[in-house]
Amino acid sequence: MSDVIQLFKESGALLEGHFLLRSGLHSRQFFQCALLLQHPRIAAEVCGQLAEKARSAGATRVISPALGGLIVGHEVARHLGLPHVFAEKENNLLVLRRGFEIRPGDKFLVVEDVVTRGGRVLETLAIVREHGAEAVAVASIVDRSSGNAPDFGCPFLSLAQLNVETFEPDKLPPDLAATKAVKPGSK
Repeated sequence: MSDVIQLFKESGALLEGHFLLRSGLHSRQFFQCALLLQHPRIAAEVCGQLAEKARSAGATRVISPALGGLIVGHEVARHLGLPHVFAEKENNLLVLRRGFEIRPGDKFLVVEDVVTRGGRVLETLAIVREHGAEAVAVASIVDRSSGNAPDFGCPFLSLAQLNVETFEPDKLPPDLAATKAVKPGSK
């Protein structure tokens, strides 16, 4: 775990400040995976570790929510030798497009970069299950849910589990309330 966090720090991908997360929560830390994954060697190393952790799940395909999970999902699939598809936003909901198909009986590994509340993962799982396929595991680089990730109905694997403070918008501590929040991640 510490090796992954160290890579975030060394690549400038662990940001400090006042951030508004896609979940609606506020935080002093933000994992900007795009800054980490812009380096192909690091992306291959980190996603290779995640693939090894998920190898025994028995997936036959990989799916990820775009945009955050796109590179991670592709790299994990490459390491596992499996096809990768992704769901993308349309009218702020995730949908399957681009001719991607999910068949009954497919066994999916759902891959995301960072999980806080798991909203996009749950949407992706719903797509998989609506098509009669099975989700055998969820995998992310960082689990920043502080142990509060939802029950995905399958194992949840990550390389790093962190208890990062998050705050509801109406319960900000004074230091965050005094500064403007930025939203550097997916919209």
